[in-house]
Amino acid sequence: MTAAAWPALGASVDTFTFHGDTAPVLRGLGLVATPGTLTAVLGGSGSGKTTLGKLLAGWLRPGPAGSLRGSLQLGATCLEFRGGGDDPRIDSGAWARRVGFVPQDASAMLSSVRSTVAEELAFGLENHGTPRDQMLREVASTAARTGLADLLDRDPATLSGGELRRLAVGCAVIAGPEVLVLDEPLASLDPSGEAQIRELITGLLDAGTAVVLLSQTADRLARTAAHWIILDGGTVTARGAPAALEEATVLARAGIVVADMPSPRAPLRDMSSRGPGNTTPALELRGIGFGYADPHGSSGTGPRTAVLRDLELTVRPGEIIAITGPNGAGKSTLLRHFNGLLSPDAGEVRVSGSSIAGIPTGRVAASVGLLFQQPRDQLFERTVRREVSFGLRKLFGAERAATRAEAALAAVGLADAAETHPAELPASLQRMLALATVLAREPAVLALDEPTVGLDRYGLERLRQAIEDTTARGGAVVLVTHDLSYARARAHRILRLDGGRLREI
Repeated sequence: MTAAAWPALGASVDTFTFHGDTAPVLRGLGLVATPGTLTAVLGGSGSGKTTLGKLLAGWLRPGPAGSLRGSLQLGATCLEFRGGGDDPRIDSGAWARRVGFVPQDASAMLSSVRSTVAEELAFGLENHGTPRDQMLREVASTAARTGLADLLDRDPATLSGGELRRLAVGCAVIAGPEVLVLDEPLASLDPSGEAQIRELITGLLDAGTAVVLLSQTADRLARTAAHWIILDGGTVTARGAPAALEEATVLARAGIVVADMPSPRAPLRDMSSRGPGNTTPALELRGIGFGYADPHGSSGTGPRTAVLRDLELTVRPGEIIAITGPNGAGKSTLLRHFNGLLSPDAGEVRVSGSSIAGIPTGRVAASVGLLFQQPRDQLFERTVRREVSFGLRKLFGAERAATRAEAALAAVGLADAAETHPAELPASLQRMLALATVLAREPAVLALDEPTVGLDRYGLERLRQAIEDTTARGGAVVLVTHDLSYARARAHRILRLDGGRLREI
């Protein structure tokens, strides 16, 4: 066989089982990615997509990570695995030079030791001994292709979720890998960012790069794939051309979301019929101004970069408000003002009629439940049950705390995972667990930062029910999202944050 005839990347997985587990997480699975083609692997939460992606990218190495029976092929190199101690070992460094990978958690792609976006992009090139002049050209070119040109001097730790996603993609493509494995590459991106990344992928395909897309959504990018593989329960349930599979019922059974189609509008509470008992706003922001200190200033005393400017917001009990806007506009910053995680430079935040100024964040959390964009940032306990139960006993007493915890886990589909360590859950279920921790408190305000990211069809249905239950009891919901279709189907009002202020759209 000639070199041109070899697949860029291939996998044949009889079984893959993590150490300590008895059941395989992948079984009976085959994939071949050829140069210049896009292959989409679609599946719902827990289907095995992320595990497969990490195997393909060399991030999960058979032997140290788990037992693989099958083979992995990269170009002309084919490694056979029998699940024994004499199996071959993957050279992670050599594999990474040929296979670029964007993980579901974009921050996991970054070195965390570089102080600017430019240095982060250059990190891999430096390790490969790239000449400085060439490295500078590659950094500038990659930044332009990923929308990072104006952010090269920024500290990666200060980036928004969408900006961080762009950086992860840039780090994966800058060295020109033969294969690119992308796990939810469009997550948290605004429409401009989505278009830019799709254009980048098209260019890579034209240049001969093999691309493997992992997603729970049959979206515009997935529809450009030559071949779909549908995963459910760790095994392939269907494969073929997108047009054929999209007409079948296999997508719904696997929990795959069909994007770019109008969502049925959920029944919304009539906000004009508020009775005298619920006229006090659930949440008010009055003249909020906020800015971050210039990181290059001395001891944080230098000029501050304004993010929010004289911002006004009123949310009534039972109301659902969606907030959208470009990446980096300050949407997550805004939400963190709701419960006092950030304090405004000017203005006042009021919850149920009372100012939260000077009140400890832990106390405000009983009234304002905040779901972070990255759920791992609010998960710290040893089991799912302990996580959702944290702090409830002090608020409600032992008996009511236990009842609330069980009800919240049932609401998000985690009743059977109560003794699981949160770190062992897939990212989508970590998001649902984080949601359960705030639902259990029945707060007056539910603030959700990109709640739909990574959720399959079943997760979206549970999220919808949680939002409806919150408003039915008189709670208010504010959600940040780039999914305008979802916002139009769920919200009473849609507001756009841009230039530090909100306006209704």
